Amino acid sequence: MTQISAEQVKRLRDLSGAGMMDCKKALQDAGGDIDKAFELLREKNLASASKRAGRSANQGRIDSYIHFNNTVGVLIEVNCESDFVANTPDFQQLVKDVALHIASPAAPRWLAREDVPGDVVDSERHIFEIQAKELGKPDNVIPNIVEGKLRAFFEDNVLLDQKFVKDDPQTIQQLLDEVSGKVGEKVAVRRFVRYKLGEDES
Repeated sequence: MTQISAEQVKRLRDLSGAGMMDCKKALQDAGGDIDKAFELLREKNLASASKRAGRSANQGRIDSYIHFNNTVGVLIEVNCESDFVANTPDFQQLVKDVALHIASPAAPRWLAREDVPGDVVDSERHIFEIQAKELGKPDNVIPNIVEGKLRAFFEDNVLLDQKFVKDDPQTIQQLLDEVSGKVGEKVAVRRFVRYKLGEDES
């Protein structure tokens, strides 16, 4: 298998706007050739998802998911740019898949990183710093350790950073980008709420 460097992935991401895993796979399929990899992404409609990021998306669907034993329920709003796309099978399946993911044990607490309260991030950062010091890590490497642990914290608790339960290598954000590429419009989760029987709202 062709070895792909982080720099190659970064260059292709900057060029295409596609997700990291999509870029890496395209580069591997193209034998490391960035131009060929870009064409592969274009063929899969993945090359311009980020170019749509600034568009307004105020159409879409509100949907729900209730677990088979009636102990977990989810209400979700996913937006796109037109009611035409909102009624396509790809978009409807996306909404159902994300609702299922939220109902799963992944149980995201926030939609995006910027939704995590500052005091929560500060508290986690402080705990990670103390843990690193107690392990005797040198002062110069502690910031990198803390940032790595914070990334893991976001991946555990933030919906867009979580690995999709039905496709582990792919994050929810990458799933949204993939569908965005297929339908040719901006696609975004606007909000969600998750209820678990007997659990208080946090």
